[in-house]
Amino acid sequence: MARVRVHQHVNPHSPYYRQEPQPIDLAAIFADPTRPLLLDIGCARGRFLLKMAAERPDWNYLGVEIREPLVDEANRLANEANLTNLHYTFCNAMLFIDKLIADIPDGVLQQVTIQFPDPWFKRKHSKRRMVNAELVTAVYDKLADGGTVFVQTDIQFLADEMFELFRAEPRAIEVAVEKNPFPVRTEREKAVEDKELPVYRAIFRK
Repeated sequence: MARVRVHQHVNPHSPYYRQEPQPIDLAAIFADPTRPLLLDIGCARGRFLLKMAAERPDWNYLGVEIREPLVDEANRLANEANLTNLHYTFCNAMLFIDKLIADIPDGVLQQVTIQFPDPWFKRKHSKRRMVNAELVTAVYDKLADGGTVFVQTDIQFLADEMFELFRAEPRAIEVAVEKNPFPVRTEREKAVEDKELPVYRAIFRK
């Protein structure tokens, strides 16, 4: 089946994307909701999580994406693969990640990944960038003690901006990182590294 075609850029301030989500119910989407959870914010087509869920089945994986057709496609692939530890959901994370993850039990959210988000290059569009101070606070409010946030991008100014937002969070402890700590790379990561271009990475622990 051909890939779903979607617009590369979605304005998160458009009325359609200002729909407040219902809090995610882990018991309704995972076979075992007590497993440690990895949350991938801005998961795009979800292939990173699709491979992670198969490779590391003792974890649960939740992908969040603003482009709804990609969510539908990713959930179809997860269902076809019978992966009961994987789910994708439609949400404007920039505005509503706090609402989405509000009911996740304390101690369950162990890892968060933010990988190659849309940089919105133009200055007038900078407020459309997904990672902002509110998102960082929401993640740390729910992240388990000892949990980690992994952030990576191939855009240097965006890396500087995102890393500074996490460094400004009092509960964040930066950890040295030289390479992707996961056994799976995103499609964007592969494309960038195949061209021998730099990827900027950071890990923050709670």
